[in-house]
Amino acid sequence: MKIRHIKESDDKKEISKIYEDSWKFAYAGIIPKNYLESIPKGHWIPHLENKNMNNLVLIKDGKFIGTSSCCHSRSKEFENFGEIVSIYLLPEYTGKGYGNKLFEATLNELTELGYKDVFLWVLEENNRARQFYESQKFKISNKFNYINIGGKNLKEVVYVYKND
Repeated sequence: MKIRHIKESDDKKEISKIYEDSWKFAYAGIIPKNYLESIPKGHWIPHLENKNMNNLVLIKDGKFIGTSSCCHSRSKEFENFGEIVSIYLLPEYTGKGYGNKLFEATLNELTELGYKDVFLWVLEENNRARQFYESQKFKISNKFNYINIGGKNLKEVVYVYKND
Protein backbone atom coordinates (compact mmCIF):
# COMPACT_ATOMS: atom_id res chain seq x y z
CA MET A 1 0.00 0.00 0.00
CA LYS A 2 1.25 3.46 -0.90
CA ILE A 3 -0.23 6.94 -0.43
CA ARG A 4 1.13 9.81 -2.51
CA HIS A 5 0.18 12.99 -4.35
CA ILE A 6 -1.58 12.60 -7.68
CA LYS A 7 0.90 12.91 -10.54
CA GLU A 8 0.29 14.57 -13.87
CA SER A 9 0.86 11.18 -15.54
CA ASP A 10 -1.78 9.36 -13.43
CA ASP A 11 -4.93 8.10 -15.13
CA LYS A 12 -7.44 10.69 -13.91
CA LYS A 13 -10.38 8.67 -15.27
CA GLU A 14 -9.37 5.77 -13.03
CA ILE A 15 -9.11 8.07 -10.02
CA SER A 16 -12.41 9.77 -10.88
CA LYS A 17 -13.99 6.30 -10.93
CA ILE A 18 -13.21 6.04 -7.20
CA TYR A 19 -15.48 9.05 -6.63
CA GLU A 20 -18.15 7.71 -8.96
CA ASP A 21 -18.27 4.25 -7.37
CA SER A 22 -18.04 5.66 -3.84
CA TRP A 23 -20.91 8.07 -4.39
CA LYS A 24 -23.13 5.26 -5.69
CA PHE A 25 -22.25 3.15 -2.63
CA ALA A 26 -22.09 5.74 0.16
CA TYR A 27 -25.04 7.86 -0.91
CA ALA A 28 -27.47 5.09 -1.89
CA GLY A 29 -30.77 5.93 -0.20
CA ILE A 30 -29.57 9.49 0.50
CA ILE A 31 -29.09 11.03 -2.95
CA PRO A 32 -31.73 10.14 -5.58
CA LYS A 33 -30.81 6.95 -7.43
CA ASN A 34 -31.41 8.46 -10.88
CA TYR A 35 -28.87 11.19 -10.10
CA LEU A 36 -26.26 8.70 -8.88
CA GLU A 37 -26.75 6.55 -11.96
CA SER A 38 -26.38 9.58 -14.25
CA ILE A 39 -22.93 10.63 -12.99
CA PRO A 40 -20.77 10.57 -16.14
CA LYS A 41 -17.44 8.78 -16.31
CA GLY A 42 -14.62 11.22 -15.58
CA HIS A 43 -16.94 13.65 -13.76
CA TRP A 44 -14.34 14.47 -11.07
CA ILE A 45 -11.36 15.01 -13.41
CA PRO A 46 -11.62 18.85 -13.19
CA HIS A 47 -11.57 18.55 -9.37
CA LEU A 48 -8.47 16.36 -9.55
CA GLU A 49 -6.74 18.93 -11.77
CA ASN A 50 -7.63 21.90 -9.52
CA LYS A 51 -4.31 23.46 -8.52
CA ASN A 52 -5.86 24.77 -5.25
CA MET A 53 -6.45 21.20 -4.04
CA ASN A 54 -3.94 18.83 -2.52
CA ASN A 55 -4.99 15.49 -3.94
CA LEU A 56 -3.72 12.17 -2.63
CA VAL A 57 -4.19 8.65 -3.94
CA LEU A 58 -4.01 5.34 -2.13
CA ILE A 59 -2.53 2.57 -4.26
CA LYS A 60 -2.68 -1.14 -3.44
CA ASP A 61 -1.03 -3.73 -5.67
CA GLY A 62 -0.68 -1.14 -8.45
CA LYS A 63 -4.38 -0.17 -8.36
CA PHE A 64 -5.87 3.15 -7.29
CA ILE A 65 -8.29 2.27 -4.48
CA GLY A 66 -8.71 5.57 -2.62
CA THR A 67 -8.35 9.30 -2.99
CA SER A 68 -8.63 12.39 -0.83
CA SER A 69 -8.53 16.14 -1.30
CA CYS A 70 -7.70 18.90 1.14
CA CYS A 71 -6.96 22.60 1.00
CA HIS A 72 -7.05 25.91 2.83
CA SER A 73 -10.58 26.54 4.11
CA ARG A 74 -13.04 27.56 1.43
CA SER A 75 -15.35 28.96 4.14
CA LYS A 76 -14.95 32.38 5.77
CA GLU A 77 -16.26 30.94 9.06
CA PHE A 78 -13.22 28.67 9.26
CA GLU A 79 -10.74 31.09 7.75
CA ASN A 80 -7.61 29.78 9.49
CA PHE A 81 -8.49 26.08 9.19
CA GLY A 82 -7.45 23.40 6.78
CA GLU A 83 -10.35 21.67 5.04
CA ILE A 84 -10.79 18.03 4.15
CA VAL A 85 -12.84 18.28 0.98
CA SER A 86 -13.18 14.58 0.23
CA ILE A 87 -12.03 11.13 1.19
CA TYR A 88 -13.26 8.15 -0.81
CA LEU A 89 -12.42 4.49 -1.25
CA LEU A 90 -13.65 1.95 -3.76
CA PRO A 91 -16.55 0.22 -1.98
CA GLU A 92 -14.85 -3.17 -1.85
CA TYR A 93 -12.01 -1.66 0.22
CA THR A 94 -14.15 -0.02 2.91
CA GLY A 95 -14.07 -1.39 6.43
CA LYS A 96 -10.55 -2.80 6.03
CA GLY A 97 -8.48 0.00 7.58
CA TYR A 98 -7.57 1.77 4.34
CA GLY A 99 -9.81 4.73 5.19
CA ASN A 100 -7.91 5.22 8.45
CA LYS A 101 -4.59 5.29 6.60
CA LEU A 102 -5.84 7.71 3.94
CA PHE A 103 -7.47 9.94 6.54
CA GLU A 104 -4.24 10.02 8.58
CA ALA A 105 -2.23 10.92 5.47
CA THR A 106 -4.71 13.70 4.66
CA LEU A 107 -4.42 15.14 8.18
CA ASN A 108 -0.63 14.93 7.89
CA GLU A 109 -0.80 16.79 4.59
CA LEU A 110 -2.75 19.60 6.26
CA THR A 111 -0.30 19.66 9.19
CA GLU A 112 2.59 19.98 6.74
CA LEU A 113 0.74 22.91 5.16
CA GLY A 114 0.68 24.58 8.58
CA TYR A 115 -2.86 23.83 9.78
CA LYS A 116 -3.49 22.60 13.29
CA ASP A 117 -7.28 22.99 13.10
CA VAL A 118 -9.26 21.11 10.45
CA PHE A 119 -12.90 20.91 9.41
CA LEU A 120 -15.03 19.07 6.90
CA TRP A 121 -18.59 18.98 5.61
CA VAL A 122 -20.61 15.76 5.62
CA LEU A 123 -24.19 14.98 4.66
CA GLU A 124 -26.22 14.67 7.83
CA GLU A 125 -27.77 11.40 6.63
CA ASN A 126 -24.37 9.82 5.92
CA ASN A 127 -24.18 7.97 9.23
CA ARG A 128 -21.29 5.71 8.22
CA ALA A 129 -19.05 8.72 7.44
CA ARG A 130 -20.18 10.58 10.55
CA GLN A 131 -19.30 7.61 12.77
CA PHE A 132 -15.92 7.41 11.07
CA TYR A 133 -15.16 11.11 11.64
CA GLU A 134 -16.27 10.85 15.26
CA SER A 135 -13.92 7.87 15.70
CA GLN A 136 -11.15 10.16 14.41
CA LYS A 137 -11.86 12.65 17.25
CA PHE A 138 -13.74 15.16 15.07
CA LYS A 139 -16.61 16.92 16.84
CA ILE A 140 -19.84 18.05 15.26
CA SER A 141 -20.29 21.82 15.31
CA ASN A 142 -23.46 23.88 15.20
CA LYS A 143 -22.73 24.94 11.58
CA PHE A 144 -24.79 23.49 8.77
CA ASN A 145 -25.81 24.19 5.22
CA TYR A 146 -28.45 22.99 2.79
CA ILE A 147 -27.53 21.84 -0.69
CA ASN A 148 -29.58 20.39 -3.51
CA ILE A 149 -28.29 17.27 -5.20
CA GLY A 150 -30.36 15.56 -7.84
CA GLY A 151 -33.45 17.56 -6.90
CA LYS A 152 -33.30 16.65 -3.21
CA ASN A 153 -32.51 19.17 -0.48
CA LEU A 154 -29.88 17.75 1.84
CA LYS A 155 -28.42 19.06 5.06
CA GLU A 156 -24.64 19.18 5.42
CA VAL A 157 -23.09 19.45 8.85
CA VAL A 158 -19.60 20.55 9.86
CA TYR A 159 -17.17 18.44 11.86
CA VAL A 160 -14.16 20.13 13.47
CA TYR A 161 -10.84 18.90 14.80
CA LYS A 162 -8.96 21.34 17.03
CA ASN A 163 -5.42 20.43 17.91
CA ASP A 164 -5.05 22.39 21.16
